[in-house]
Amino acid sequence: MLTITEMPRSANGGRSRPHALVIGSGFGGLAAAVRLLARGFRVTVLEKLDSPGGRGAPIRQDGFTFDAGPTIITAPFLFEELWSLAGRRMQDDIDLRSLSPFYDIRFDDGKVFHVSADAAAMRAEVARFNPGDVAGFEAYLKRSEDIYRRGFEPMGDTPFNSLFDMARVAPDLLRLEGHRSVHHVVSKYLSDERLRTVFSFHPLLLGGNPFRASAIFCLIPYLEKQFGVHYAMGGMGALVRGLVSLVESQGGELRFGAEVDEILVRNSAATGVRLVSGETIDADIVVSNADSAWTYRKLVPASARWRWTDRKLDRSRYSMGVFLWYFGVDRRYDEVAHHTILLGPRYRELLRDIFDRKRLAEDFSLYLYRPTATDPSLAPAGCDSFYVLSPVPNLLGGQDWRTEAEPYRKRIERALEASILPGLSSAIVSSRMATPLDFQDRLNSYRGAGFSLEPILTQSAWFRPHNKSEDVRNLFIVGAGTHPGAGLPGVLSSARVLDKVVPNASVFV
Repeated sequence: MLTITEMPRSANGGRSRPHALVIGSGFGGLAAAVRLLARGFRVTVLEKLDSPGGRGAPIRQDGFTFDAGPTIITAPFLFEELWSLAGRRMQDDIDLRSLSPFYDIRFDDGKVFHVSADAAAMRAEVARFNPGDVAGFEAYLKRSEDIYRRGFEPMGDTPFNSLFDMARVAPDLLRLEGHRSVHHVVSKYLSDERLRTVFSFHPLLLGGNPFRASAIFCLIPYLEKQFGVHYAMGGMGALVRGLVSLVESQGGELRFGAEVDEILVRNSAATGVRLVSGETIDADIVVSNADSAWTYRKLVPASARWRWTDRKLDRSRYSMGVFLWYFGVDRRYDEVAHHTILLGPRYRELLRDIFDRKRLAEDFSLYLYRPTATDPSLAPAGCDSFYVLSPVPNLLGGQDWRTEAEPYRKRIERALEASILPGLSSAIVSSRMATPLDFQDRLNSYRGAGFSLEPILTQSAWFRPHNKSEDVRNLFIVGAGTHPGAGLPGVLSSARVLDKVVPNASVFV
């Protein structure tokens, strides 16, 4: 067994910069590395896979490039801040394009709602569905802004280390109706069921059920309107490469094929990690960008845990799983938008099948991503690159995805061909799938959940695994499974919290 037991020492015999280990190179892990390096830590990022990005790592196959996971950029200032911390300008490295419209929402009857930042166009879209809801729509947007101003801005990068922290914001949470669901609040302003769907589906992008996800997520329409929806030319892989460059330019190290087997704990404090290879690496602090439930259930010894015990983790609620089909075609579908939501015939009942009954239903709603609408470089000339995402039960549903995957893909293919992609079956030249089983086995996602813990009020803020571990000193958590939650703004904000909970590097010297 190879063991690294000594921290490097400077010429005068003192210790060099304190060492931070970051487990995982997803967006949360890379953002954490940039921030820690800017604060004087020596940083090593350990990645299980052979390339950076985690679920944001691109897939290259048959001349196509597929974004594997995240696709929507709604708060570019969070990325710009990371470039600034490294003394660089994001616009010098990343070509970020604003999308308009943001996305299309297509109903089962073929009617389409176009979502954009244009206030007049949005009023016209609402009126096209129900003229009587225009005033309610405008009132709801004001409510969405209020929730953003009083919810995300003050709380998004604020740590919840104690019940006092939770009690301090509880009055605001009640005023914002955080105890209500997104759909409940939307329904107070809009009477048309289709419009209620248009303005309540957003929690699904974060792994939540709109009928029980906290109304705090009503902030998303304002977030989109205020900051826009963007795309990085070259795909999400361009952002991953940019962040890796920031890490390396500050002297950070990334190691691939370095899967962590255990977080080492001595005297209730994290002291390093042991890799699956048997190698151990000492550190002053450990930051886990692995799924928070996986971190506690699989990496932290049970003897070191008092709050996040196996029993508590097993009784927690996890987000739905996702079925992803990446495919390239030998033609272009120029009438298809960059982002399209295709809604099935059911809404509430389909979500009950997915979240509660854990049943793989015959019908589905889909998110179709066509980046070549903006960036033809992701496909050979004259071709299109796609991925389609279907919310499905997590692994508690008991589906055997080794046998279910291909029949399910065929059903999606037929549905797309009959609606928005005519001639699809004969145009496919590249194909690949990912299921909840892949999320568990490849991405170390507990129960194959696509977005870690389900974003409900009783699993938010103080009730979520803390950014500063309650169980182990010098262990910190970033990513979708901690505060504030999933989605790129949430994940990047979780790394932002580190500035408030990780002691200054000088403390460790």
